[in-house]
Amino acid sequence: MSQQHTETPTTAPEEPFLDDVTDAEARELAHRERGTARPITVVGNPVLHRECKDVTEFGDELLALVDDMFASQRAAEGVGLAANQIGVDLKVFVYDCPDDNDARHVGVVCNPVLEDLPADQRHLDDSNEGCLSVPGAYMETPRPDYAVVRGQDLHGEPIVVRGSGYFARCLQHETDHLYGRLYIDRLSKRDRKDVLRQMAEATPKFATVPND
Repeated sequence: MSQQHTETPTTAPEEPFLDDVTDAEARELAHRERGTARPITVVGNPVLHRECKDVTEFGDELLALVDDMFASQRAAEGVGLAANQIGVDLKVFVYDCPDDNDARHVGVVCNPVLEDLPADQRHLDDSNEGCLSVPGAYMETPRPDYAVVRGQDLHGEPIVVRGSGYFARCLQHETDHLYGRLYIDRLSKRDRKDVLRQMAEATPKFATVPND
């Protein structure tokens, strides 16, 4: 992962991969200090179960939303947060996530699309996965251990983000959210039932929005 900011493979897309490691701490802090933490929507809330709308306006309202998302993410002790997880129907997610080499990645992606990677880059990792919208529950969830996401930044400029290991899982997880999919939708009926049982027995450590 450390080479992603110094070398570009010959198969790289036209846009360079985003440097989301440099000044990660300062950038996250700036967003978070401007923002206000909001409660987290949980499984069953309709906004989590449908595809979000594309971001078409890149201005102060979007920046304010992203600031609140970083504040909400930190309050809930998460590593990634999609807009619909605070009830906003827009395709944008934020992340503050380490990779398997302990490099800290901080960024924002609007209108993300996961690249369909070649078979030789799709090695499955079946580590545990959790979700702020399914608080207190975890389950093994197979995902590729490398991911590339194309999208736009806060100014509408194209960006390409790549990650491996835990960070790759984060990128896939948050992109899924914006298309109305939770990680539990990838599980067997038995495992999904187990996850929902774990959630019912747990007490969230952060503010949530109760479902009607």
